[in-house]
Amino acid sequence: MENKKVIILGSSRSKGNTANSIAAISEKHNIDVIDLNNYTISYYDYESKNLNDDFLPLIKSIIEKYDTLIFATPVYWYNMSGIMKVFFDRFSDLIRVEKETGRKLKGKNMFVISNSHSDSIDASFYIPFQKSAAYLGMNYTGERHLNADKIKDFNNIELIQL
Repeated sequence: MENKKVIILGSSRSKGNTANSIAAISEKHNIDVIDLNNYTISYYDYESKNLNDDFLPLIKSIIEKYDTLIFATPVYWYNMSGIMKVFFDRFSDLIRVEKETGRKLKGKNMFVISNSHSDSIDASFYIPFQKSAAYLGMNYTGERHLNADKIKDFNNIELIQL
């Protein structure tokens, strides 16, 4: 069985450092890219008033097409980007409202690419991803941190955990 992969880009800039870093990776490994900036995704809402935005159709499409979800985010104030956080918060809809869709995440793979102007970041950055994967029954396969100042090296990146 083919392991179809997608990079889900969550950055404030569609043409920023994170996008540039994953461009080489997606091309080399033939991985599709979904830019969250191309979608209207509202904050999580306990009253589910936002169910007509783009989140549910997008996540359903992702779940249907891909086995490995690679989340790519810059490091903003020691955390994932705001747009990525909103996307993750909406997983609550998959637990409360669209339970059958949420169950389909079980067994899928999750990988994280982070990006900043440093060679490394604290391991604690990845805890929300790791715990979300565990909660959803996904396989957390690892992470890779990229230094935006070393973009010329991205063509040589091997993501062996994928």
